[in-house]
Amino acid sequence: MRVIDLSRTVDKNMSGVNILPAKELRTDGWNATTLQLYSHSGTHVDAPIHFGVSDVTIDQMPLSDFYANAWIIDCEIKRPSALITTQHLDDKKAVVQKGDGLIFRTGWSNKYGTPAYRDELPRLSEELALWMVEIGIKMVGVEPPSVADVNNLREVTRIHKILLEGNVTIVEGLTNLEVLDHEKVILIALPLKIKNGDGCPARAVAVME
Repeated sequence: MRVIDLSRTVDKNMSGVNILPAKELRTDGWNATTLQLYSHSGTHVDAPIHFGVSDVTIDQMPLSDFYANAWIIDCEIKRPSALITTQHLDDKKAVVQKGDGLIFRTGWSNKYGTPAYRDELPRLSEELALWMVEIGIKMVGVEPPSVADVNNLREVTRIHKILLEGNVTIVEGLTNLEVLDHEKVILIALPLKIKNGDGCPARAVAVME
């Protein structure tokens, strides 16, 4: 069994992150830092309250929401702001079942650190989001920082609401997907248990047997 890290490293160069020294070994006897994190920094999980579909916060979500047997969907995206549709599922569409997860491998993680990473990201189409809810998809993971266009409030709201209302756990900001050589893995993304949290950075991993 192999465990593959799919999480982006949190550092001071990440948007929404500030890391400050709190204690030093030389003067205080131990090393410690103060972390300031935007709740949707890096690899993270969204809670239903994020878009107001319910009052459920990240600490209230059951642990079972944070893992699923997930199919890898290969759909390398090179065109800016491309839509991902059910056509990208190809033969996987026939085998996906209720309770499964989907990981969309687009190669977009390679654009991290460029304006395109956020502003030209591939987006899940409304048709695909509705299909996932109809089928009963449990979890969806994407490489971009969002499942929809963050510069289009109507779109980003619509797609998030469809998924969150449909009880689909959203994991955004995945990386290292090129290492996965199985068509199906166990996807686990555990956020911190933040009281009343609308989302939280998570340590996402893929388990391959």
